[in-house]
Amino acid sequence: MADRPASVVRDGETLRFGGALRRDSVAALWRELQGGLAGVRALDLSGVERIDSAGLALVSLLAARGEGVELHGIAEGGPIGFAELREAYRLGHGLAFVRD
Repeated sequence: MADRPASVVRDGETLRFGGALRRDSVAALWRELQGGLAGVRALDLSGVERIDSAGLALVSLLAARGEGVELHGIAEGGPIGFAELREAYRLGHGLAFVRD
């Protein structure tokens, strides 16, 4: 079964992502989000099926742009690929780099 296309919808202070956050969709999502990040307080990944390193980079950048941005939908590992990539890149819960 094919992945659903990546999507993002603003719902108040939350960006709700869906589909597959992969390299082939990240640039379009980034263009869509430009200028619409003010006031974002949460990123919801509960609708994301899978994520690759480009998708994780997008989400990490968005999380870093705000203060106290919460991540939702990552309990129990999150989307396919999320936990493995987060560990490989040594990212903490808020997706900031964790130094040893």
